[in-house]
Amino acid sequence: MNNADLQKRKESAIARGQGNMAPVYVDRAVNAEIWDVEGKRHIDFGAGIAVVNTGHNHPKVKAAVQAQLERFTHTCVMVSPYESAVALAEKLNAAAPGNTPKKSIFVTTGAEAVENCVKIARAYTGRPGIIAFNGGFHGRTNMTMGLTGKVNPYKIGFGPFPSDIFHVPYPNDYLGITEEQALADLQMRFTCDIEASRVAAIIIEPVQGEGGFYQASASFLQKLRTLCDEHGMLLILDEIQAGFARTGTMFCHEQAGIEADLMTAAKGIAGGFPIAAVVGKADIMDAPIPGGLGGTYGGSPVGCAAGLAVFDVIEEEKLCDRAVEVGAHFVKHLKEMQAEYPQIIGEVRNAGAMIAVEFVHDGDVNKPYPELAKKLSAKAAENGLVLLSCGIRGNVIRFLPALTIEMDIIDEGMDIFKRCFKELV
Repeated sequence: MNNADLQKRKESAIARGQGNMAPVYVDRAVNAEIWDVEGKRHIDFGAGIAVVNTGHNHPKVKAAVQAQLERFTHTCVMVSPYESAVALAEKLNAAAPGNTPKKSIFVTTGAEAVENCVKIARAYTGRPGIIAFNGGFHGRTNMTMGLTGKVNPYKIGFGPFPSDIFHVPYPNDYLGITEEQALADLQMRFTCDIEASRVAAIIIEPVQGEGGFYQASASFLQKLRTLCDEHGMLLILDEIQAGFARTGTMFCHEQAGIEADLMTAAKGIAGGFPIAAVVGKADIMDAPIPGGLGGTYGGSPVGCAAGLAVFDVIEEEKLCDRAVEVGAHFVKHLKEMQAEYPQIIGEVRNAGAMIAVEFVHDGDVNKPYPELAKKLSAKAAENGLVLLSCGIRGNVIRFLPALTIEMDIIDEGMDIFKRCFKELV
């Protein structure tokens, strides 16, 4: 069995829409290292897109899952519930920023979490409208594609999308979009598209994931909080990629000192097991009638067991602090490269261990260089390094390592990254 043969089988058996970044098929993985079916070792700077924040096969998560498998794998939490789901909900409620009493629901994917936020917001407010941001990514269901602010590849050929969704610019100093401009455009939506009294919620990623790792400032999030309070709208924080210690706090918007009305959680919640959640203010969460929320696999007992273990690991290994250290180590490498190649590396940015480097031509922010990002991620894969590209212009490489990654593994991976970069430029 080899990678090339498996890629041929995959292309025959799986629809092309569910593509893969590189023809590298995993046999086993430990922490921040992967071995493919041919026995080749790869350093993982993607963590399954910010899923295994605690590393591949963390012993504590693995033990929790094994213990749960000995007991039962599924009963449906809406039919015959179990203590682990209650315990994980209690952990999420306690971890969510703010002092208002919280409640949670469990679903299976991040897109489901976002979609249920919309359902809950509409049930609570009695309003239809949702405002999202350009460059945002919220999922691949019909509703969440409508919310997503990037066409290629997520929305091509899939419309029409739901009505009463409106997009505004995401503030971005590097691209020249000020907070004032974003807020002015938001006010214009109330003038031209939908009156504020018909808007149920504003949804925002505190750090845009697929959009390019641009971060909303604390002041902007605070202004959105004030705006929502003034107009009776809910503020939804999509923490799917930024959550679970990734940015240096359990959830990123904690750093802005605000409290969301509703928050999504997924990806890093359970160390690789498919579970997601909506966490929100208790009175808002209770707006839908019994049976209005849920799903057959939501709150999987295996996922709940893994999620409880992840909470323990984050606390015991101080992964919030570790995310800051990991991010700083990456940034040191990237800033050195930027000093050497200022005409190509336009910006290096990070929020904890969400790290990005943006490529441009001639040092010009208005001349994106997506070809380099694409070639670099492919070349890195050939050389034993898992890299992910992103960005509304396709010119960003993002680094999402396990928060448990060893510093010498970072150095080794960055050596590969630098070598591949130099060969391409």
